[in-house]
Amino acid sequence: MSVRLLYLIFVRVCGWLVLFGRSSASKDIELLVLRHEVAVLRRTQPKPRWDWADRAVLAALIRVLPRTLRAHRLVTPGTVLRWHRRLVTRKWTHPRRAGRPPINPEIATLIERLATENTTWGYQRIQGELLKLGHRVSASTIRRILKAFGLPPAPKRQTDTTWRQFLRTQASTMLAVDFFHVDCAVTLRRLYCFFVLEVGSRSVHILGVTAHPDGPWTTQQIRNLLLDLGDRAADFQFLIRDRAGQFTVSFDTVLADAGITTITIPPRTPRANAYAERFVRTVRAEVTDRMLIVSERHLRTVLAEYARHYNGRRPHRGCGLQPPRPDHPIADLTKERIRRRPILGGLINEYERAA
Repeated sequence: MSVRLLYLIFVRVCGWLVLFGRSSASKDIELLVLRHEVAVLRRTQPKPRWDWADRAVLAALIRVLPRTLRAHRLVTPGTVLRWHRRLVTRKWTHPRRAGRPPINPEIATLIERLATENTTWGYQRIQGELLKLGHRVSASTIRRILKAFGLPPAPKRQTDTTWRQFLRTQASTMLAVDFFHVDCAVTLRRLYCFFVLEVGSRSVHILGVTAHPDGPWTTQQIRNLLLDLGDRAADFQFLIRDRAGQFTVSFDTVLADAGITTITIPPRTPRANAYAERFVRTVRAEVTDRMLIVSERHLRTVLAEYARHYNGRRPHRGCGLQPPRPDHPIADLTKERIRRRPILGGLINEYERAA
């Protein structure tokens, strides 16, 4: 800016020296042209913008103009006085008086998050949740912050449940069951694996492996699952299955006694049981299609080891890149060495920090 100011002063001085060699008629014509240009500029929308260097030069030139010519300038004396008052204001502006400290932007963002994720929470409900998190904020401050974010009070903020929320809520109470088969390497014997997937958490239960899955065997496996779940069986209300012959009336009766309703998908529509079909694709791509299964006992061992990895260590996109039931230790960043633990002979690897 200082270079620009010097440049403008130099140009104006050179122009003033040039005027000595010009006639009065030429100067008069130039004045008429300049006045016309000023009139055109006054009709310009939006108005021209002036930086501080332009203001300084024009304020100095206006002082030497006759009174009759000052009214024809873009910058009037009133404008110059306004610039002066602005400079004085900036110089003598005192700091604001001490008052209530401003709210941390992180806390304001947290308040907006709590109000958005919980549409039924009022100001005092959010205030209580913040106290649990170690933040003391008044209800009036919460109201002011939410108003700044454009969020109305709880009765107006509460809207109808979205499909995404509805499906997530329903998924937490659903189970999905299915079979997948594996052919042995030498005998070419076909083995069937029966599994159950908790749709909400993506946890998988390998119920059994057999070469002859029938109705009584399948019913006994679902009884074993209910025993393993214990009190958690009351958290589930629906079970999705296909129309295979292994799912008999006794299978549905065992579930009905536990308060679980069986939902049968339409014929030839495996996509209706999408969660179970996705697990089948995953276990085939990561394990069974990459190794040779020798016997039924071998398959049970492999699937049990993979289920532990799947539930405890494998990240899932549906769970925010977290395992369904994490069992890995908390990462200690002070330990720089990263240790690899092979699973299934190195077919799958797990990593953790070690001393």
